[in-house]
Amino acid sequence: MKKILLLSFTLFLLMISCKEKTTKKEIEQPKAKEKKSTKAENVSILKKEFIIKNLNDISHKVWLYLPPNYSSSSEKYPVIYMHDGQNLFDDKTSFVGEWGVDETLNEYYKKTGKGFIVVGIENGGEKRIEEYTPWKHKKYGGGKGAIYIDFLMNELKPFIDKNYRTKPAAENTAIIGSSLGGLISFYGGLKYPDTFGKIGALSTSFWFSNKVTNFAIENGNQKNTKMYLLVGGKEGESMVPDTENMEKLLVNEGFPQENIQTKIVADGKHTEAFWKAEFLETITFLFNL
Repeated sequence: MKKILLLSFTLFLLMISCKEKTTKKEIEQPKAKEKKSTKAENVSILKKEFIIKNLNDISHKVWLYLPPNYSSSSEKYPVIYMHDGQNLFDDKTSFVGEWGVDETLNEYYKKTGKGFIVVGIENGGEKRIEEYTPWKHKKYGGGKGAIYIDFLMNELKPFIDKNYRTKPAAENTAIIGSSLGGLISFYGGLKYPDTFGKIGALSTSFWFSNKVTNFAIENGNQKNTKMYLLVGGKEGESMVPDTENMEKLLVNEGFPQENIQTKIVADGKHTEAFWKAEFLETITFLFNL
């Protein structure tokens, strides 16, 4: 009987010991490492947030990159408006990696003394499709892109021009984005050529709506606009022909051949890493660097 009681007591102590160890182990379990911020010191987020009337009820944050010499000079700068602001400057907020726009431009400034202001508008998360598409898609919905572009032209750009030293003319103002961001850049630049004189349409989702063809025909006769089209060979079977066909259509409608450049990268994929690698070449063409 004593042996049975002793064995039971031993098992009881062992169970308590195991439980304590397990509990302690769970408590001491290391937390997943939080991504560190990688944005440069000359990148900030505006205190003012924007709720875009008639678009949705999301308060959009706006990121701002200022040239390294902004505070020490009285110089005015060309401005680049970009979409998906979360992905442009900071790995901490990016979806699957940042573009490194700040590092690229800071390095370019060191080499040349040439500076830019970059305005990055955050997308609305699950509302991104409706913000970046001018037309509806049967499966994916969307179609509120015109409201978003009107916000850029009528509210955000005037705010930036008023509060920062910009060169506000269309010839000094670019609109650049990728994927659906490329589509809305294409749309906004052609719709408002007197506001956005330079278009960077990277990996553009021309497939989203066949209405883009008629839109290009109606708005393609732009004599002063510059456009850079980029596409990768590993982005989907229709992406390269869609982009090539769009260039041909625009030129046929009167868009000057010398003002449009299409680059096809055979191993380019639909990723931030691809757009990061091609960003400097994009603005080199658009701004005649």
